[in-house]
Amino acid sequence: EVRLVESGGGLVQAGGSLRLSCAASGFTFDDYTIGWFRRAPGKDREGVSSITSPDDRIWYKDSVKGRFTISRDSRRNTVYLQMNNLKPEDTAVYYCAASIWDHARDKERVYNYWGQGTQVTVSS
Repeated sequence: EVRLVESGGGLVQAGGSLRLSCAASGFTFDDYTIGWFRRAPGKDREGVSSITSPDDRIWYKDSVKGRFTISRDSRRNTVYLQMNNLKPEDTAVYYCAASIWDHARDKERVYNYWGQGTQVTVSS
């Protein structure tokens, strides 16, 4: 059974930090690009960051560059999203997803598997 399980969300004040984790199982982790997406209240889901395998090519949405860092640990089949200097506009449900395509970036339709999401709330 394919599973992507997000964790690490929560409530934080503006300027604070959170680290999200995406634990994968049921597929060959190292064959897939992993992406992070988010859906803010009343808005469409958007891509935030992605990381390919095995060469770890990374993409970030412009508004998170310099604040978010994505990384992957193949020993643990886990991808992390370190989020620093959080802003109220980062409030959203964050999802991780897996794509067999290494140019996936923020193209939702090419992601094969999705997690259930974790809530991130940033208070001002």
